[in-house]
Amino acid sequence: MQSAINIFTVEEYLELEKTSQIRHEFVDGEVFAMAGASKEHNTISLNIASRLRSHLRGGSCSVFMADMKVNIQLNSRHNKSIYYYPDVVVSCDSDDKDRFSLNYPCLIIEVLSPSIEITNKREKLVNYCTLESLQEYVLVSQEEIKVEVYRKDTQDNWLMQTLGKDDELRLDSIDLTLTMPEIYEDVIKII
Repeated sequence: MQSAINIFTVEEYLELEKTSQIRHEFVDGEVFAMAGASKEHNTISLNIASRLRSHLRGGSCSVFMADMKVNIQLNSRHNKSIYYYPDVVVSCDSDDKDRFSLNYPCLIIEVLSPSIEITNKREKLVNYCTLESLQEYVLVSQEEIKVEVYRKDTQDNWLMQTLGKDDELRLDSIDLTLTMPEIYEDVIKII
């Protein structure tokens, strides 16, 4: 049996998302429901976001968690609109004035879940890296102490670094260093 794929305009998606009980990501007209996250996923996201918030408090940057969309506009053969919900996102751009989405993030952090790990490492990596404002894209494992950092260099090339238990996560975009015990605090099964 075949089923129809509903295609939405950006305007329809944004309007539906305002009243939806669950979050949906939007990729070029298609809408994908987001699954709930584990305790470990939530704890890691909260650990990171709270440290970023403390560090950035009183400055020109803002930190958001889970419910703030990032808007990506790809101009290939046709205008392609994408809205993702990263686990943690930072914007330091005064032009980011929309109440429900960010257009100019400098830092995006995703905590990997087994069900979406490939999406984060392929599709989202490729799409996020098209954002001119983005300086770092960080993937944090919840299964082991492992962090992958994708960082834009001065020639706009993306370099990848893998960090382990004895390393520290240096976030150049916001001038902050996080230790693995800070990131994985209260995630007892993997420390």
